[in-house]
Amino acid sequence: MALQIVTVPGLGNSGPDHWQTLWDAEDPPCRRVHQADWETPSRADWVSTIDAAVAACAGSVLLAAHSLGCIAVVHWGGLGRSIQGALLVAPADVEAPSMPAGPRGFAPIPLRRLPFPSLVAASTDDPYVSIERARHFAGAWGSAFADVGALGHINALAGLGAWPAGRALIRRLLEAPEAGTR
Repeated sequence: MALQIVTVPGLGNSGPDHWQTLWDAEDPPCRRVHQADWETPSRADWVSTIDAAVAACAGSVLLAAHSLGCIAVVHWGGLGRSIQGALLVAPADVEAPSMPAGPRGFAPIPLRRLPFPSLVAASTDDPYVSIERARHFAGAWGSAFADVGALGHINALAGLGAWPAGRALIRRLLEAPEAGTR
């Protein structure tokens, strides 16, 4: 079976010009995690929804998470399920003062090795996570790290379109020697 990419948006969902939305539209194997509450989410609800989305997939799964979705994926931690890996883009620092109000229960951010291959992609000028903090998360999670330059929060405001560089990061993640071995 083909690899199925499951997109995990962050706070507010990903709008029509966001790379996740464009991936969902362009790639039939993509499916989106739909949360019941995008503005004042509860960690338990988001983790449960991610788990249900992964359980519903047939074949290999790779998560492509953005912002608060990354932190939800880290809290989920696989729950014993096997996935090919996770691309964690612009992980929101829910412990920082810059984090918007709304999310409940996402802090503290787990700082343990993930049981699947992962890659953190971070921008040098993200208002929701410093590059240093993103690098710290990657180290704690056992993730590869990609500094993607000055792309803000790596969302629609960055004008990325379908973000081909993000697809290249998925290829990098899947080609890593440890991919699929955890």
